[in-house]
Amino acid sequence: MRYLPLTGEDRAEMLRVIGAPSIDALYSDVPAGLLHGPEAFQAVAPGKSELQVEREMAAYARASRAAGDGPFFVGGGLYRHHVPAAVDHLIQRSEFLTAYTPYQPEIAQGTLQTLFEFQTQVALLTGMDVANASLYDGSTAAAEAGMMAVRITRRNKVVVAGSVHPHYRAVVQNQLGFAGIEVELAPADPTAEDDVAARVDAGTAAVIVQNPGFFGQVRDLTALAQAVHAKGALLIVAVTEAVSLGAVESPGAMGADIVVGEGQSFGNALTFGGPTVGLFATRSKFLRQMPGRLCGETVDADGRRGFVLTLSTREQHIRRDKATSNICTSAGLCASAFTIHLAMLGERGLTHLAALNHALAGRAADRLAAVPGLSLVNDTFFNEFTLDLGRPAAPVVERLAARGILAGIAPAVLDGVEADAAALQNLLVVAVTELVTDEDVEALASALTEELSA
Repeated sequence: MRYLPLTGEDRAEMLRVIGAPSIDALYSDVPAGLLHGPEAFQAVAPGKSELQVEREMAAYARASRAAGDGPFFVGGGLYRHHVPAAVDHLIQRSEFLTAYTPYQPEIAQGTLQTLFEFQTQVALLTGMDVANASLYDGSTAAAEAGMMAVRITRRNKVVVAGSVHPHYRAVVQNQLGFAGIEVELAPADPTAEDDVAARVDAGTAAVIVQNPGFFGQVRDLTALAQAVHAKGALLIVAVTEAVSLGAVESPGAMGADIVVGEGQSFGNALTFGGPTVGLFATRSKFLRQMPGRLCGETVDADGRRGFVLTLSTREQHIRRDKATSNICTSAGLCASAFTIHLAMLGERGLTHLAALNHALAGRAADRLAAVPGLSLVNDTFFNEFTLDLGRPAAPVVERLAARGILAGIAPAVLDGVEADAAALQNLLVVAVTELVTDEDVEALASALTEELSA
């Protein structure tokens, strides 16, 4: 049956009610350069057979380069880690693959228990009391944390440190701005020297920092947490590389009030940038202000252990004016992959994986720092660090990519750094995971030596 829910008359009446003269007028706020006409949807000509379409799509695929096809040093919030085959095998079971919100606990015990285990893992990793059943991704989780801090403190300003990923900063500014919340963005901070606490005033609800930072630096946040708390604000810590939590002191142990993060590193491949899984954890005293959903443990009428949705403070479940968030669902399948991978690693496996990442990154940093003409910017890092090439990094990245080497990220070209682009233009952010070999590092070092000596 064809799905045609609205007639032309229906659409005209809807436009009349909202006061828009046309469909195009609804999109007038979207920059013209981002809009696509009908020609964008004609990559495959009409009337072709299924076999012909498959061949065309295969040709497009062959023109693309997979991350594993050569040296790969790209990080910046999403990381290439090894995902055990068992993870994909298990999440493709129909119980996980087709599961939706577990509204009926009597028939959704497996899903609920998996989410409960996920929450437990996230709370332990972050050093917090309680975690929710996931959000969309790390950037939107950071925005949710900012709004939560405003509700808790009844203040209306959020300070975002220069250590925070530019895309996270842009999402926070966008989402909080539409909520009428003031957002103060500190300048990009490659050397971690900015005194963020000095930016906190009587109207500040929270400070958002990242650890390890976007440029790789690792900081002890204890003193910052104390300074922020002394001024009545909250400390929000973002973690974009979840594997770092196997080696770096947890944000909770350093005094964080809310911890957000990206869980993609466990169980989830890069997959063109998504879907991923947002982590969100906080102190128990802030539980009622936490967005999303929370699965809890209980007992049934016969005293048997069971699981239920304990807290659902989103618009689908309570009155809109009482909701803490309008998040429509969780990243349940990606959260399951996270949980399975982490359970397979266990505590010993996680700490070993983290140590391996750090050791390989340290070895790579030493080798690359020996390349004439460049220098290592940060003196602390986990598995990601920043190099100063002494010349604009973006063209170098492009030329190395043409040679089959994905050298990392040139932060100056990212959205959200326009104000800081000049200061960042010579910088290259390099990520090294357990999948990077010594041969990969040598290939990058040799290529950089040629580029910088030309």
